[in-house]
Amino acid sequence: MAASGLSAEVDVGQVVLPGDVLLLPAAPNADGERLRLGPSSAPRGRLLCGPGLRRCAAGLLVTKCGLLRHRPPAGAGTGGGAYWVDSQQKRYVPVKGDPIIGIVTAKAGDIFKVDVGGSEQASLSYLAFEGATKRNRPNVQVGDLVYGQFIVANKDMEPEMVCIDSSGRANGMGIIGHEGLLFKVSLGLIRKLLAPNCEIIQELGQLYPFEIVLGMNGRIWDPREVISTPQDWIHQQSGLLHLFVALSPNLGTGAFL
Repeated sequence: MAASGLSAEVDVGQVVLPGDVLLLPAAPNADGERLRLGPSSAPRGRLLCGPGLRRCAAGLLVTKCGLLRHRPPAGAGTGGGAYWVDSQQKRYVPVKGDPIIGIVTAKAGDIFKVDVGGSEQASLSYLAFEGATKRNRPNVQVGDLVYGQFIVANKDMEPEMVCIDSSGRANGMGIIGHEGLLFKVSLGLIRKLLAPNCEIIQELGQLYPFEIVLGMNGRIWDPREVISTPQDWIHQQSGLLHLFVALSPNLGTGAFL
């Protein structure tokens, strides 16, 4: 278990608790020096503060219990990267850049209200679609499923999502259809499915061809037309999951929790 005031590099993979302060060296040879959020003492490389952590004058303040994770920077520079806390939680907390599946619940002027599974609904502008203009508005109706990402996710502001990337392209985002089946799983399972080279996706793809859309808010959408009843479809998918668990004893049932 991590203790307050230890180096973040040492605590990676350890359990951290709310209130712990993680110290980051200002330079490679300044181990144990507290991070000062100023231009003269900023660490080399860009430092990203992910879910479960908050910047403070002393360094990084832990806000929820879990395992501390770190992703090194993509370049060859030292320092920086991304730190976050991997924890199990039932309610989704919006994070900037997260891909999510939302349900349009209302339309208020030029803004759509979207249910993303959080504590409050997100806003979606009609101009946040590829090719949308004041004359060419997207055909979005209440009850439609939209796949997008957050551009504003602040605890003091209403979440705002868009269905385009930084280049203005849809890139697979937008209204994802009226057919298919939407179901919800745990946030831990979603993180496992979205991990690079996920064994669950690879094994299921060998057993049964499928196409799904995954959202970080714990929602999965299957675009296939439901020929039989939803109950039969669920039984079919449950059988595949049990078969995969039987074929992969190393993972066990904990991978689906």
